[in-house]
Amino acid sequence: MRNGMEEVPRASAVDGMVQHIRGLIRERGLTVGDVLPSEGELAVMFDASRNTVREAFRTLKAYGVAESRQKVGAVLTDQHQSAMRDLFSFAMDISVDAFRDIQGYRRLTEMNLFDRLAGRISEETLQEMDALNMRIRQATTPEEASDLDYQFHKLMVDAAGNRTLSETYGMLKPVIRRLMLAGKSQRQVLEGVAAEHADIVEALRQGDRIGFAYHMDRHLDAGLEFIPAADRSGGIQTAGRKKMEREETGHE
Repeated sequence: MRNGMEEVPRASAVDGMVQHIRGLIRERGLTVGDVLPSEGELAVMFDASRNTVREAFRTLKAYGVAESRQKVGAVLTDQHQSAMRDLFSFAMDISVDAFRDIQGYRRLTEMNLFDRLAGRISEETLQEMDALNMRIRQATTPEEASDLDYQFHKLMVDAAGNRTLSETYGMLKPVIRRLMLAGKSQRQVLEGVAAEHADIVEALRQGDRIGFAYHMDRHLDAGLEFIPAADRSGGIQTAGRKKMEREETGHE
């Protein structure tokens, strides 16, 4: 204390404390949702002042790495990453090319999971997928339906047991969910999605590799007709309608 005022910690001391906390997170394997030690505990642990620890916490919060929760303390979060993903999703134009790129990524991942899933996915997980599928049929908004659709596929991806794949799929959640919104305002589309999901689950239950690949391929292509595409006059039409008109005129 100087002249009744709190002494402001040196920047180097605060940076050092941030590094200590980062090291602690790695050593303990802490992840999103885990609670960090209190200011007092960290001050004792690293022989630092409470002010230094407090400023280090402010730095972590500013970067979206942690947040304060009442009666809990500082909790690890991924607000920065989530904000960036949401911004990317919001700014991205869901065009025919974007649809094909994203579904191409999903083909490289989901459609090649069969060998890992065949010997790993449990009946309990398959039943969870069935339950989500039932809820898709009953969804009252496109947003709810797309969220349930994503949860269905994320369960399958997680069941493969590859953490990196699961984390990558999770990072793309806002983009994939936005793509999944296509057509979901129509009841017949929800019925179609649920039917395709049911076929995928049945193929997994039966150990049917060909059936799994066939139904996944159909499912990943299904939303293309609802993606807007610019026509030659500068208007907007769906990719499916554009293809139909080309077929009618004999032009591909």
